[in-house]
Amino acid sequence: MLKKLIVAGVLAASLWTVPAHAAAPKTYQVTGPVLELTADTIVVQKGKDRWEIGRDAATKVTGDLKVGSKVTIEYRMTAATVDVKPEKAAKPSKKPKS
Repeated sequence: MLKKLIVAGVLAASLWTVPAHAAAPKTYQVTGPVLELTADTIVVQKGKDRWEIGRDAATKVTGDLKVGSKVTIEYRMTAATVDVKPEKAAKPSKKPKS
């Protein structure tokens, strides 16, 4: 009975560690001065482009983040929604005239 309990515990522990081994999405970076700052976004100037990056309570910030600060932001692209379009019906093939 003790063996079964130990095996069950090891199996359960191994199932909990599976998500830790899943590959995370690729990480990207953007560097530039902060143009705007809100509780849930940071807007950065990169060249002539404005980059608006979302953030939340889990976003780690080191240093004094304020408008005008030069920052490097690491971010990942994640899907917010996915809308699958139906496939178009195959067109009937034209038969050669005889």
